[in-house]
Amino acid sequence: MSDLTLFYAENVESEITEEIALSERFKDAEGKPLLWKIRSVSENETSIIRKESARKVKVKGVYQTETDSDLFTAKLVVAGVVHPNLKDAGLQASYGVMGADSLIRKMLLAGEYTTLIERIQTLSGFDRDINDLMDNVKN
Repeated sequence: MSDLTLFYAENVESEITEEIALSERFKDAEGKPLLWKIRSVSENETSIIRKESARKVKVKGVYQTETDSDLFTAKLVVAGVVHPNLKDAGLQASYGVMGADSLIRKMLLAGEYTTLIERIQTLSGFDRDINDLMDNVKN
C-alpha cells in the first residue's frame, strides 16, 4: 500500500524553474547572453488565463465563447517568465508598449518567442504523452 502523504502539498515540488539563454541579442557587459528565468504554470493559473483570453463571438445568431489563442499564449508566456520582469513600467516604456503581453511580443523575434513558449509548456507538463507515462508506470 502506498503512502498517501507523499501526495500532500508540502511534499510536492510546486514550481519548476529553469534559466535559459533565450537569445544572443540580450547581452551583459562582458558580451555573454543574458539568462531568462522561467517557471512552470499550474493548471489553476492556466484556467484563469484561459478565461481572461475568452471572447464572445456571434455564430449564426448565437453567442459562443471562443479563446483568443494568441492572447492566451502571450498571457501564458508572461505567467511563465520570472526574469526579466515583464510588468516593469520602465522596460515596457523602453519598447514603447503598455502591458506585459504586448512587451514580450515586441521584445522577441518570432523564433525566440516560439522557443520561449515551448520551454514554458515543457516545464508545465505539456510535453508528456499519457501513453509514455503509462509505459513508465508499467515498467
